[in-house]
Amino acid sequence: MSAPIWYFAYGSNMQPATFAGRRGITPTRTLAARAPGWRLVLDKPPLVPIGESFANIVPVADAVTYGVLYEVTPDDLAHIDLTEGVLIGSYARHEIAVEPLGGAGPSRAFTLVADTHAPELQPSEYYMALLIEGAVVHGLPDEWIAMLRSVPTCVASAEARLGRKMIDAGFEFAKKLRG
Repeated sequence: MSAPIWYFAYGSNMQPATFAGRRGITPTRTLAARAPGWRLVLDKPPLVPIGESFANIVPVADAVTYGVLYEVTPDDLAHIDLTEGVLIGSYARHEIAVEPLGGAGPSRAFTLVADTHAPELQPSEYYMALLIEGAVVHGLPDEWIAMLRSVPTCVASAEARLGRKMIDAGFEFAKKLRG
């Protein structure tokens, strides 16, 4: 059996229904954490132009991003790469330093970082609700949750809602193949 791997989620994967439901991954352990030296930005353009942005992190020495550490299998991490578009350049996998909020846990984890930025875009209300719910469920700091709630949003376009249905159908198919 392969050794478990730690994955740091800072976007919609923090929300349990997205990670376990949409992605079909059940982690063996979950820890609230922070990633020092990284700033959350909500300027990642989508693969298909739908008028909204998604979460990303960028290196900034005095910044910190809060998120969730998931202990997963190597197959789970490969599935995250697949469903997040790593194989087609949407994100790249990086190993970063992390600090579990409870003190005990890993000091390094894999996460996903994008090289593309579209600062003119905003995340949708729908998308930000996923981040906020994930932050609340996992007990991230109140200041972090307040910052997430303050992010300007847009209303998801008809194209985005239709695209989400199509992507969800693809995720359901991928889960059946895995299992």
